[in-house]
Amino acid sequence: MSHKAGFVNIIGNPNVGKSTLMNAFIGEKLSIITSKAQTTRHRILGIVNGDNFQVILSDTPGIIKPAYELQESMMDFVKSAFEDADVLIYMVEIGEKELKDEAFFKKITNSKIPVLLLLNKIDKSDQDQLETQVQLWSEKVPNAEIFPISALEGFNVTEVFNRIIELLPESPAFYPKDQLTDKPERFFVNETIREKILMHYKKEIPYAVEIDTEEFFEEENIIRMRSVIMVERDTQKGIIIGHKGSALKRVGIEARKDLEQFFGKQVHLELYVKVNKNWRSDQRQLKRFGYNQK
Repeated sequence: MSHKAGFVNIIGNPNVGKSTLMNAFIGEKLSIITSKAQTTRHRILGIVNGDNFQVILSDTPGIIKPAYELQESMMDFVKSAFEDADVLIYMVEIGEKELKDEAFFKKITNSKIPVLLLLNKIDKSDQDQLETQVQLWSEKVPNAEIFPISALEGFNVTEVFNRIIELLPESPAFYPKDQLTDKPERFFVNETIREKILMHYKKEIPYAVEIDTEEFFEEENIIRMRSVIMVERDTQKGIIIGHKGSALKRVGIEARKDLEQFFGKQVHLELYVKVNKNWRSDQRQLKRFGYNQK
């Protein structure tokens, strides 16, 4: 039996459900999910293996018009997703009418590789609206196959995955068959902590935050971690810590619970907060945090 393998890259506007879809395909929570835009900052690979296939999924940041260096780097991850895809997934949600960047949209409509347009969140629509949306997108992206789905409810997700396997080229596996992602363990520690900050803090705070896990020691029954939450200003540091450390403690408790589930063993997590001024506009800092790939 022949073996298929290839890269399947998921793009779309912020908050359309890209991370939810990737996690549904993989059956593991690799991408963090919140209701806030710009939750995904990196390009994250998730690998699904079968006896005769390897699907390498890529979750990318939502497409935005960049306002500072960090966002420029996020959009570079999206650009790279066009370059190595064997199948492109363009994800939209019910009620959406356009992509936030015309140049990206032209790349999709002129794509020489297969494009699957996934119309997500159909559990929030009725039949008439769904038919209107299918018509609209079939005219806008005539080169795409359209699948109405609900990534959250799992509707049509298996059908889309089966179609992806059909479209993949014959190829040996690119990664070992027991590998789940291209990211190191510390990356998922950072992302889990950042998810809790996105959930519990408002306005600019979550976007001014970066996490750096400085220590990660795995013993037989426990993993000991030390992570630093970086902010841009002293006032943000005070908000993150909260009254008598209560806000920081809540982040630590929730992150530890998720990490214990992710790693399947007990976790000891120490959290600290430091001011790192203007890190989002500092090329050297961005490179250190894995953003600036130029």
